[in-house]
Amino acid sequence: MYSMKETCEKVNMSYETLKFYCNQGLIPNVKRDKNNYRIFDDYNVAWIISLSCLKNCGMSISEMKDYLALCLKGESTIPERQKILEAKRKSLVEKQKELQNSIDYIDWKQDFYNDVLSGKTKYKSNLINLD
Repeated sequence: MYSMKETCEKVNMSYETLKFYCNQGLIPNVKRDKNNYRIFDDYNVAWIISLSCLKNCGMSISEMKDYLALCLKGESTIPERQKILEAKRKSLVEKQKELQNSIDYIDWKQDFYNDVLSGKTKYKSNLINLD
């Protein structure tokens, strides 16, 4: 069993975030010690890591609660959960393409600036008239 602090270290999460997730009901079956402090087992830790992934996928707290509710219903909800995850995956792939386009632009622009600074290319601007 792990304390809140130990759990935070294991899952690389702030104390405040873990407490918020607990208070939101996102971590079911959390036990309490004799002093009424939350304690976490390995199953809790694995689920908290999953929550972090879901958050990184862009899920809202409400969406995570819905997903959790499906998980708690068991195997029969796997097809529904797959649909949710597939939609998130599709969104992430689109964001990945947008990020790659931005990276490509920055690389192109850096190459242009390097060519200007080395004298290989004449400077031109879409913002100011250089003629």
